[in-house]
Amino acid sequence: MNTMPTTSTRVAAQDLTAFCLEVMRISGLSEEDSVLSTEVLVTADTWGTFTHGTRQLRGLMKDVRLGAVDPEASPTVTGEGSSWALVDAHAAMPPASAYRAMQIAIEKARETGVAYVGVRNGGHFAAAGFYAYLAARADMIGVSTGNVDPGVTVTGSRGRVLGTNPLAYAVPAGVEYPLLFDIATSAVAATKLYAAVAEGRPIPDTWLVDEDGLPTTNGSIYPELGALMPMAGHKGYGLALFVEVLSAVLSGAAITKDVHSWVMHPDKPGNQGYGFLVIAVEQIMPLAIFKERMDGLIREIRSAPKAKGVDRIYLPGEIEQEKRDIAMIEGIVLPPDVVVSLRGLAEDVGLDADTLFKSEGEGQ
Repeated sequence: MNTMPTTSTRVAAQDLTAFCLEVMRISGLSEEDSVLSTEVLVTADTWGTFTHGTRQLRGLMKDVRLGAVDPEASPTVTGEGSSWALVDAHAAMPPASAYRAMQIAIEKARETGVAYVGVRNGGHFAAAGFYAYLAARADMIGVSTGNVDPGVTVTGSRGRVLGTNPLAYAVPAGVEYPLLFDIATSAVAATKLYAAVAEGRPIPDTWLVDEDGLPTTNGSIYPELGALMPMAGHKGYGLALFVEVLSAVLSGAAITKDVHSWVMHPDKPGNQGYGFLVIAVEQIMPLAIFKERMDGLIREIRSAPKAKGVDRIYLPGEIEQEKRDIAMIEGIVLPPDVVVSLRGLAEDVGLDADTLFKSEGEGQ
């Protein structure tokens, strides 16, 4: 058995892509599902969003083995109009299902200006920001939401009421990077809490409450006990509730406690919901003018007076896009927990992980 690394590891994006494709092929997924899902996960890693990148693949493949994800299923459109559609994912590979649903929203918005697509019977779809980013790549404004099993308290409660319910948007620009904003509506994404606990790092007392609803720094109690705090108190609560409406109530997916946790119940389909909104800029104003206005807005914010000790003001997504530019040339520097997960995944499916890490080696 390979020794698990304790340092970061540099891998080429194309090598990581090939590894993920092979894992999914062995696991019985179709070529198209594998290609779409790999793009989602590897792109997140190039952004430096490692909690929602290829680290997620081991859990997803476990879901395949246990039956929570059906590798042979394909999403179907169950209802639609000129500017909307409802999709049943049938517990198919979640990132691929979400990718296709956003593509439907983009195509409908291209014809009607604005479109909504809701998905039911989905699962953990990784980085919400990727799907909004698909719209921005098509020169449209994209919004991506998803509901998750309850793990977050709400104002006045001491238990779990809503999920971490991610919310993301992306907006195209001209010569500037597109805006890309992706947040959990909890104070922290659950995967970041799990990563901190796994690495033995302390957590702040603003992430989690115990069974009495009081702040705690003991991250190991979750998810069996306690609940994550909502982002910014009642403001995060309100946003999470709106995400639940767009993702689940409107799509026909499971709502709050009826969603199955992929951590606590990995053998049960999650029946999570997704909501995608797209605005086709060109239907409203000439695209060139919009991009010029966006560039102006971005530069105005970037040139705002800086606080003492601050060298640069970043726009949402700018750090991630700069990391991607570097990663695509120099390779992705995977943190230790991702390397551990990928090595474990290779062992799960009978691959030699050294084939992934051969080019650069560990400890870089």
